[in-house]
Amino acid sequence: MNNLGKRTTKVREGIDRTKLYPVDEAVKMVKERANAKFDETIEVAMNLGVDPRHSDQMVRGVVNLPNGSGRSMRVGVFARGAKAEEAKAAGADVVGAEDLVEKVNSGQIDFDRCIATPDMMGLVGRLGKVLGPRGLMPNPRVGTVTMDVAAAVKGAKGGSVEFRVEKAGIVHAGVGKASFSAQKLVENIKAFADAVQKAKPPGAKGHFINRVAISSTMGPGVKIEPSSLFAG
Repeated sequence: MNNLGKRTTKVREGIDRTKLYPVDEAVKMVKERANAKFDETIEVAMNLGVDPRHSDQMVRGVVNLPNGSGRSMRVGVFARGAKAEEAKAAGADVVGAEDLVEKVNSGQIDFDRCIATPDMMGLVGRLGKVLGPRGLMPNPRVGTVTMDVAAAVKGAKGGSVEFRVEKAGIVHAGVGKASFSAQKLVENIKAFADAVQKAKPPGAKGHFINRVAISSTMGPGVKIEPSSLFAG
């Protein structure tokens, strides 16, 4: 515990926890402190001025990070016939119809992103209790229910990130790895912030993006001046 305390104290040195930093400065500080023995994920968390208990204040969407997420994404696709072949050709890891429904129902979920053609949603809908809590249920609003399965698979493999506001009004996502250059991380964070801003729901009143912070997997959080995300 003493070692943990010393490490935490050390990585927090030089960070004013009450200050809002420009995004480029915040990224530099987080990268300097990401010194674990693995390539830490850089995460952004945004506190929004919404109450997601109201349907007209739900925030969700998908963003294609310009520099990828750095994460190896396993993609599952519910499709038949030619669309199933398209998905396989695009690099999907798991493709199927009734057979895949059976596997998922039995607990075999070998994918991190789930895509389905519209005609498959009658089947996939039966998996709501399994896929829903894991955030894997396909949804047309984020492009995971589509006839263009090839583009959806390539997007998921290439670094598209889904986001959805949680009960406390917070939306968060991994936007890269500590090994990324500072410039690439800044570009990804700005792209994510822009996507969230564009997803502002009609029921949101007043200030939308209230607080923003970034951190690495094992590092401390650094608060960002929200206006710096939309500058330049």
